[in-house]
Amino acid sequence: MAKNLVIVESPAKAHTIEKYLGSDFKVLASVGHIRKDTKVDKSTFDVTYEIDPEHSKIIAELKKEAKKADKIWLATDEDREGESISWHLCEVLNLPKNTARITFHEITKPALDEAIKHPRTVDMDMVSSQQARQTLDMLVGYDLSDIVRKKVPGAISAGRVQSPALRLVVEREKEIEKFESKFNFKVTGKFSKNSKDFGANYDGDQPQEENTAKSLLEKLAKAKYEVLNVEDTEALKPGPVPFTTAALQIEANSKLGYSARTTMSAAQGLYQAGLITYHRTDSLNLSKQAVGTIAKYIEGNFGKNYLKVRAFKTKDASAQEAHEAIRPTDIFKTTAGRNNYEKKLYQLIWARTVATQMASAKIAKTTIRISNDFVAKGEVVIFDGFLKVYGKSKDTELPKVAKGDTLDCLEILAKQTFAKPPARYTEGSLVKKLEELGIGRPSTYASIMTAIQARNYVVKGESEGEEREITELKITPTKPISKAITKEKFGANKDKLIPTPIGELVAGFLTDHFKNIVDYKFTANIEKDLDLVADAKLERVKMLKDFYGPFRDTVLEAQGIERYNNAKLLGHHPKTGQPIYAKVGKNGSFIQLGDNSSKDSEEKPRFAPLPKRKSVKTVTLEQALRQLDLPALPRTLGKAPDGTEIIAANGPFGPYLKGGKYNIPMKDYDPYTVTLEEALPLYQKKIDSMIADWGEIQIINGAYGPYIKGPGRRNNVKIPKEMDAKKLTLEQAKELLDNKPKAAKKKTRRGTRGKRGKRAKK
Repeated sequence: MAKNLVIVESPAKAHTIEKYLGSDFKVLASVGHIRKDTKVDKSTFDVTYEIDPEHSKIIAELKKEAKKADKIWLATDEDREGESISWHLCEVLNLPKNTARITFHEITKPALDEAIKHPRTVDMDMVSSQQARQTLDMLVGYDLSDIVRKKVPGAISAGRVQSPALRLVVEREKEIEKFESKFNFKVTGKFSKNSKDFGANYDGDQPQEENTAKSLLEKLAKAKYEVLNVEDTEALKPGPVPFTTAALQIEANSKLGYSARTTMSAAQGLYQAGLITYHRTDSLNLSKQAVGTIAKYIEGNFGKNYLKVRAFKTKDASAQEAHEAIRPTDIFKTTAGRNNYEKKLYQLIWARTVATQMASAKIAKTTIRISNDFVAKGEVVIFDGFLKVYGKSKDTELPKVAKGDTLDCLEILAKQTFAKPPARYTEGSLVKKLEELGIGRPSTYASIMTAIQARNYVVKGESEGEEREITELKITPTKPISKAITKEKFGANKDKLIPTPIGELVAGFLTDHFKNIVDYKFTANIEKDLDLVADAKLERVKMLKDFYGPFRDTVLEAQGIERYNNAKLLGHHPKTGQPIYAKVGKNGSFIQLGDNSSKDSEEKPRFAPLPKRKSVKTVTLEQALRQLDLPALPRTLGKAPDGTEIIAANGPFGPYLKGGKYNIPMKDYDPYTVTLEEALPLYQKKIDSMIADWGEIQIINGAYGPYIKGPGRRNNVKIPKEMDAKKLTLEQAKELLDNKPKAAKKKTRRGTRGKRGKRAKK
């Protein structure tokens, strides 16, 4: 029988740790939080906890094993939430206050042995800080969500940390809408010396109009060119700093296209397998032992000239989520991970970690100043240093020239160039901005990104952009100006964060009535207060009282305001004189003809959808009139060859066709304009996919093979390969539906921390 019981959070982590500790240790997992907060007393801020029903068996097993063990070790994660889980374990398992609490930032035998040598007890100040965060988020989430649902059409909830993040996205969109797209003609030249061609940029005023550009080109084509000056400099480009959680999310989004949630999921898998250090951290520190091992790897694989040992200090004194930056536990393991997501992320972490201890890259820069306001710039990597493993280097070589040398002018170009609007946020750049503002902590960034998208306040763009014509002018010393029209894409928003009309409404409502909640400094100061609670410099209840009193008063005041809607009056119908509005409702944006009348009135408003790619702000009266002229839905298209009437309609899940008893999704067609000829192939495909139809139970040949569809939504079961779908009876189909495997429950944001519905309101 094991003498020691170690309790961690994750089963995967438990398995890895048990391998290192040996037969005297039994390692079990709490599988996240074993209790959930159900009620907060708004005067004392006492929290009522309940045991999560799904954890009853786990708790029974932990109690049983705790009675057998000579010693118990609490080894939950080393951040505040992990500390809180250890405290809950003490409470539920009736463990003494001096129960050993151990932490480690990597799952390796040396780290575990060291932790066992230096146990401590549960840090109640850290627990208080976590309780304060949970209480704040619960109170704000409940009170604010309730008022937002009542006052903002389509709103689901609002939270303490997600709200400033939403405001950032909305404010950026407003900047883009206000941006005026101006253009000029960017002038460049192509020159030659000793048969080597090179480019240079015109450093004078760029022409704003085509005629001005033509005049300038004609003048420059006749000019003589000589080298006025040559500047040669050398610059050092230092390697990067180690990864914090935010930096990892930013870089993984930029280089791998990972969402914050994907990054944290892959990082958690790597950590639990003992491959990287703890992945929730805002520390830049690397242990001396780690630096020594990295140095050994660099010297052995690249040579001593590539090595430059560096130490890093965290800028923010409040960094408290861990003691080290994210790094591989074994730098000599260059590839690792169970799947492609983990393998790519591990490679990124490995390369970044090695680069932190490598020599700076040495860059030779050359600037050639040419008569008539031209400047050529070149850059050559003399020594690649850290670029050997991390980053990119591109040489732009210039010919060897000296002051006074004459140059041959080959051609002068003027290309129409449009100014670019501010860039929309990606998940990575939004995390970076939140970090800069001091909003959120390493454990919350992914949940913020998930929350604003899950509530349909923000969506990821899908457009690759539109095309516009670009004018290019070219002249040579021997040929006149030629003009070419080319095309370029602009306005791409793929994977960029775009606020929905409902998201804009919520942000506007909060900005108007709950300024503190969306104020960046105020939210950052709360994070600082939570740090003070963790450091025993601020009492939890005082902090909560100072925040909740004024907040509750604001909530009460907001109860009396009118329903919030940014309806836009577009004008009046030319025939009836009725007003035409663009509005936002709970199901999105729409056009409304007529005013909202009483329920008893016979005259009801008419509604129509907004045109594609138009918003309440951008739609015009002319466009709205065209939308109102669209036929009413549902509309009959005609009959199929088998006599079935085909109808186009719109429902809560999008446009669809109705053909007899079948509803057929219609993603690629507009229900207002789809023709019978376009609809018939969709109907026929549906008929062809039906293997058997017994009314509520059907056998359908789907994209992944035949399956049985039962009554209700998502009541499907795949047909085993050994069974012939065409020969199945109704009784067999019912039996397969009755005995289908239960769907696996979705993992929570943190994967191993159980149900955290309350925390999702951040």
